[in-house]
Amino acid sequence: MEMTTALWSFALVVGLLTVTPGLDTALILRTSALGHRRQAWGVVLGIQTGTLLWGTLTSAGVTALLTASRLAYDVLRWGGAAYLVWMGVAMLRNRGGGAGPEEGLADGGLAHGWRRGTLTNLLNPKVGVFYVAVLPQFIPAGAPHFAAGVALTCVHVVEGLLWSAVLVGFAQAVRGWLRRPAARRLLDRVTGAVVIGFGLKLAASN
Repeated sequence: MEMTTALWSFALVVGLLTVTPGLDTALILRTSALGHRRQAWGVVLGIQTGTLLWGTLTSAGVTALLTASRLAYDVLRWGGAAYLVWMGVAMLRNRGGGAGPEEGLADGGLAHGWRRGTLTNLLNPKVGVFYVAVLPQFIPAGAPHFAAGVALTCVHVVEGLLWSAVLVGFAQAVRGWLRRPAARRLLDRVTGAVVIGFGLKLAASN
């Protein structure tokens, strides 16, 4: 497999993964729809930072520890599950219909969003396992393993940024409806329940 073919093939696989609704989609839509545009882009950049780190560590062979060590996987899994449940509960308890204390508005919006996106991504061991299982298959024989792995990961990051721009734009378009406190509370309840669901699913997974 030549590098160009590998890039296009990997782009197709991770492209389908990117547009599949999941936790990342819920966080981006919720943050952006509430009018926190800077924080939403912080979440986007944080998620892609996590993706880049997972891909880089996989290319260096570090994340193979997740498949080799059950303890390492379980520690990361339980930490991620606890973080998601905490974040979901905070959304459910947010009665203001907008920014709770966990939202980090004003000047800290972008930084807070980046931290949330990065933690959400890095505390999900399934992302690491995905890269360990899939990434090596697309690295051409004879190609520099680390450089090729990082190049493929960058394809995933670019697709993630492009799709996130679509999500942010869509969320901004429905902001008028979300100006009503009742609508904001509903969005928090739905997103909080989704986030808690992902946390419980992660905790129950093997």
